[in-house]
Amino acid sequence: MYRWIALAALLALAGCHSKPRDLRTLVFLIESSPANLDPRVGTDGQSEHIDELLFDGLVARDASFHFTPALADRWEQPDPLTLVFHLRRGVRFHDGRAFTARDVLWTINSMRTGRVISPKTASYGSVNSLEAPDDQTVIFHLKQADNFLLTNLSTGAIGIVPEGSGREFWQHPVGTGPFRFVSQQIDQDVIIERNPSSWAAVPKLERVRFAVVPDAITESLELEKGSGDVAINSLPMDSLAVLAARPDLKIEDTGGTQIQYLALNVRDPLLKDVRVRQAIACAIDRDLIIQSLIGGHAQPAVSMLPASHWAWTGDVERYDYNPARAASLLDEAGYTPNSDGIRFHLTMKTSNVEDVRLLAAVLQKQFGKVGIALDLRSYEFATFYSDVTRGAFQMYSLRWIGGNEQPDIFSYAFSTSHFSPKGANRGHYSNSKLDALLDDAAESEDIARRRADYVEAQQILAHDLPAINLWYRDTIVVHSRRLTHVFPTPSGSFSFLESAELAD
Repeated sequence: MYRWIALAALLALAGCHSKPRDLRTLVFLIESSPANLDPRVGTDGQSEHIDELLFDGLVARDASFHFTPALADRWEQPDPLTLVFHLRRGVRFHDGRAFTARDVLWTINSMRTGRVISPKTASYGSVNSLEAPDDQTVIFHLKQADNFLLTNLSTGAIGIVPEGSGREFWQHPVGTGPFRFVSQQIDQDVIIERNPSSWAAVPKLERVRFAVVPDAITESLELEKGSGDVAINSLPMDSLAVLAARPDLKIEDTGGTQIQYLALNVRDPLLKDVRVRQAIACAIDRDLIIQSLIGGHAQPAVSMLPASHWAWTGDVERYDYNPARAASLLDEAGYTPNSDGIRFHLTMKTSNVEDVRLLAAVLQKQFGKVGIALDLRSYEFATFYSDVTRGAFQMYSLRWIGGNEQPDIFSYAFSTSHFSPKGANRGHYSNSKLDALLDDAAESEDIARRRADYVEAQQILAHDLPAINLWYRDTIVVHSRRLTHVFPTPSGSFSFLESAELAD
């Protein structure tokens, strides 16, 4: 309550010095700058969300995860090792260049050959070669069957870039999407504007400014005083009731698929012991965190996949909050308490994003109850994310946003072939049985066999715990009432901007 009294005072002061703003520009508040707006490279949430507005894949996915046309208006698979795409005619990049098959070849081959260093490279490991018999046709020749190639060629997973785009492309990205890039100031903002030549529906919004506001209280204040128009999944939960009471703001709340997870580096001398990782899981009081930090707007998770997915299973080992079990596991692993009650120290790296820093502070207290001293190190997001992708951590927490809606996330995050930077296996977890199951599921055409593979894979991961699944967070959008036609997605993407309208 005192915090909000202070905010009200600040609001009064701010109102005395506010400057007129361009009401045709939507101000979208985000927690951090995108790490890299090259869709071949950026894998953080801000990069992927903004890239999805600037770029198109060969295919798209609807709300039921079925594939629909995008830059390819049709495709066929004459045999398990051949995939033929027929490209949409008349599409142009934002700079006026015509989109052709050569751009598709360049996008995929620039990653496969290492011309551009990309964590997505391993996603195209099944590709043996590509050919373009003409400007409107692309043929993928595969080494082995790959059930996830379409997923990895879809909007959001990748975006097609112009032929010749090199390592500096992120500085001025050019795509074919509904919005086009205008400018970026690191740690300040990203500005995009509608693409009037979009091959799909042209957005109603003229311009969007993604303003970087890492402090959640400041973000709430920006919405209150009208200098920010919209924010998604980034506000403190105790602010929602205050914001909901304002007549000029509206809150959209829907069940989400974004999963918060705690990643552990299994190469670390302490964390390589599975009993230590299991003890950490037992030391986390998820229900308390969900209620206290997230206001109940989340559901506990036992798998990376959403519970509604055909491959999801709840038949896995579970680690409910149990400090006694955690202590027993640590004793068994040989880590008994010293005279001060501390068994050992761990370091958790975080970004300067407030909700993650708050989570880390709560984990510090909970771990302390079982004798684990958790040291916290906070960095600005770019530095933090660079350390994460290099594997320079003991522990960190992030969210999977959209990528966990397909079961190839298990391979991308945990298979031996996807060690970072070739994928997102940043903790260097390796299990040959898991690798074999995931390879079989990727190639098999039998859906029952694939589900059995994924069930067993989830059971292995639930025992080994290279990462601890915490919860699925609801998608919560707070926006000005002058912004209409807002339809949030469970993944928390920014795609609602494609249909949203801004009143005068």
